[in-house]
Amino acid sequence: MNVANANRRICSRVQTRNRTNVHISRSIVASLLILFVRAFAQEQTVVRNQDAVASSVTDKERSFWSFQPLKEVAPPPVQNKAWPRTPLDHFVVAKLEERGLTPNPPAHRGDLIRRVYFDLIGLPPSPEEIQTFIEDASTDAYERLVDRLLNSPHCGERWGQHWLDVVRYAETEGFEYDRNLPDGWRYRDYVIRSFNEDKPYDRFIMEQLAGDELAPDDREMQIAAGFHRLGPVRRNAGNQDVTSSRNEVLTERTDVIGAAFIGLTIGCARCHDHKFDPIPQKDYYRMQAFLASTEENDIDLATKAEHAAWKARTDEINKDIKDLKERLKGLKGEEAARMRQKIQETEDRLPPPLPALASVRDDEKQRTSIHVLKRGDWENKGDRVGMRGLEVLLSKGAAELPPETKHPRTALARWIADPSNPLTSRVMVNRIWQHHFGAGIVKTANDFGANGDRPSHPELLDYLANQLIAHGWRLKPIHRMICLSSAYQQSSRSPQAKTAGDPENRLLGHFGKRRLAAEEIRDAMLSISGVLNRKAGGPSVILPVDEELVSFLYKPSQWAVNSDKNEHYRRSIYLIAKRNLRLPFMEVFDQPALLTSCARRESSTHAPQTLELLNGQTANALAARFGERLVCEAGTDPAQQIKRAYWLAVGRAPQAKEMQLALQFLATQPLKEFALAMFNLNEFLYVR
Repeated sequence: MNVANANRRICSRVQTRNRTNVHISRSIVASLLILFVRAFAQEQTVVRNQDAVASSVTDKERSFWSFQPLKEVAPPPVQNKAWPRTPLDHFVVAKLEERGLTPNPPAHRGDLIRRVYFDLIGLPPSPEEIQTFIEDASTDAYERLVDRLLNSPHCGERWGQHWLDVVRYAETEGFEYDRNLPDGWRYRDYVIRSFNEDKPYDRFIMEQLAGDELAPDDREMQIAAGFHRLGPVRRNAGNQDVTSSRNEVLTERTDVIGAAFIGLTIGCARCHDHKFDPIPQKDYYRMQAFLASTEENDIDLATKAEHAAWKARTDEINKDIKDLKERLKGLKGEEAARMRQKIQETEDRLPPPLPALASVRDDEKQRTSIHVLKRGDWENKGDRVGMRGLEVLLSKGAAELPPETKHPRTALARWIADPSNPLTSRVMVNRIWQHHFGAGIVKTANDFGANGDRPSHPELLDYLANQLIAHGWRLKPIHRMICLSSAYQQSSRSPQAKTAGDPENRLLGHFGKRRLAAEEIRDAMLSISGVLNRKAGGPSVILPVDEELVSFLYKPSQWAVNSDKNEHYRRSIYLIAKRNLRLPFMEVFDQPALLTSCARRESSTHAPQTLELLNGQTANALAARFGERLVCEAGTDPAQQIKRAYWLAVGRAPQAKEMQLALQFLATQPLKEFALAMFNLNEFLYVR
């Protein structure tokens, strides 16, 4: 029964009553009629949800390239048959030949090993590793090197960071309070493990979107589902509007699912139909409906004994704090300042939170009723909707799932991870390509819609997407294919004659230079200084920063610096990701703000970067350790120190002019200043 039939039935009843001389004023009849129709419409929502939904996406809109099924493509024929090493090379050189261009010759082996080291593990090779590779004349030397790096535990640390950028990973919730997420680092370690194990990407999707539904009692799955807890959350004191806050959370979670997994800006359809893509506003809220019963779930991991000890210690310290605050009420001047310092020191003695993990669970009793919100205003509700994927990626008239569907996020994950979904595999292989070559086949990695970039090599994109699925959704075979290709092994030199026909190098006639990311710069400085702590996993590290920065936090105690200084030398991925305080060194080198999905980091160049490398605490402290290492390994001979410094910092011996200038410098300046200068070389900061 539909609303129109209900309308007729109600009118019939009113007419019957009129014929039996029951006199009701027209205004009352109209009011009752409206109420009956509204009530009946709400009751029939469940029924309509299970029926076919009228299509609002045209065939022309469905024909857009990224919404089309993956095409089975074969490597094209090429004239330069000697150049291709892997099938993907055929696609690259075919495009170059169309434009009358030729690819670059192979890179020097010293450049190549440094390139692949940073790409796969995010660390520089040692001088000994470089020299061994250069001198290895075997035909499979490079192939063995790639395999070794792909199997390194550092590979997950490098590629895990890329994923953490995409899902806007942070360990605090942002806004005013910036409250800590219970053991948020566990999700970071889960991601690193997944990349090291080469977990199938479709499984990776399923675990993050619905791990708690797939295996409610499995610790790893609970951690994976912490994906839904990564976004900023407003925790208001006092009169908190629960409905408004809930809407913010659902909106944020829905938006990142669209950006991260299917590369669409579905968030643009929250207030109205998408202006560029065929995503009706109803489709946005149908996607949101998959999350309607998802609630926070902080899982306590501590034993009863740990709880008792923690409470006893906390109560003892809190009593001391209370006594100190009472004494503070009658002191003044310098004595008051000393008392405040004492209070701060006492608060810093409070034990850290007990082990826990931030996850989610389904709570049907708390299910949010999902309506289309007019202009995105949670107070202005329109039609109620149920769960369904985006219409443009479904068959025409596909029905919404019934509201009683068990494990709704599992249904969402299966739709996204289905090999027939044309976006999922395309988006992921494009991310891999982007991080190897500096730009994706589609430059807008989070936007495969009409307002995004068009693919430079559409057939290659589909070839790689099909290869990903054919290899059981494993990523390392794709990495291997790319790294072993001639396209990847090209020289980075770009003669004007070649760049004139392709100024942005979209056709890959040479390998593009790139500046190291913030984490790579710091990790490389740690590595060549000889102090890198390669310890993996565990709670995040908090480094010392200027007290002025800490003072801006809601609670300065949120920034409790690790007392073990050896922890300060761990890789940058293990530093705390706090939304309201980024390390100045990381921020100045374009570390993302952790508020929204970062598809591709910017690589800016500005004066504060030089100031940080010349005057910053991090650079100067590590330059001192670098100088100590040079003395230890090269002795007191300046020439030997210079040679060792160049091999460590840029992977080669110094040229004659460089040696001359360095000797002149060291004649008047300390070794630490020379080490600092090495950190400022373009060749140290850039990969060729």
